[in-house]
Amino acid sequence: MLYDCRSPADRDRGIAAAIEAVKNGELVVLPTDTVYGIGADAFTPYAVKALSDAKGGTRQAPPVLIGSRHTLDGLVFTLPQAARDLVEAFWPGALTIVVEHSPSLSWDLGDDSGTVAVRMPLHPVALEVLRETGPMAVASANKLGQPATVTAEAAREQLGYSVRAYLEAGPCPDPVPSTIVDLTGEVPRVLRAGAIPFEKLRDVVPDIVESRVG
Repeated sequence: MLYDCRSPADRDRGIAAAIEAVKNGELVVLPTDTVYGIGADAFTPYAVKALSDAKGGTRQAPPVLIGSRHTLDGLVFTLPQAARDLVEAFWPGALTIVVEHSPSLSWDLGDDSGTVAVRMPLHPVALEVLRETGPMAVASANKLGQPATVTAEAAREQLGYSVRAYLEAGPCPDPVPSTIVDLTGEVPRVLRAGAIPFEKLRDVVPDIVESRVG
């Protein structure tokens, strides 16, 4: 079902429905500050598999969205100082960090090699859901090979009945993907250029490097 979160009453119903769906292991589509995402409870393996199936099938581990900076500490084994500095500067916002997750976590995100990509999005609807559900595995709300969606209605056209609740908040104002920074090595490395320019990252972490392609 699609809920128009631009209407206060529908917003409340939609957020409640999305929270219930995630807790029941079902899929939801929600807005973020980049593009719309399809999400599931990160700690429910069959829900994460359903997310993969809905997109068209992949074992690539989806990013994890969280609703609070404090949640990050519960997901990681250790957090490098560079990660803390970047989070302090750019969260909530369009920065995804790749860190080593705690080996004790009872989740199966796919082929994650012991790492997880984490982001705290700057969108009130997403944050309201995440603060109630806890960490969610969230991928872009589109079929593999199709363009990322910038409205929930567009996501529904691609994903159909595989999703329990669609939260519509209007078109994404700036549909540029998040910048991804790998913090698992000795030197922070930009894996994907995105909404946050490299120069701004370097202002916070001077030794960061850009990935070399080819």
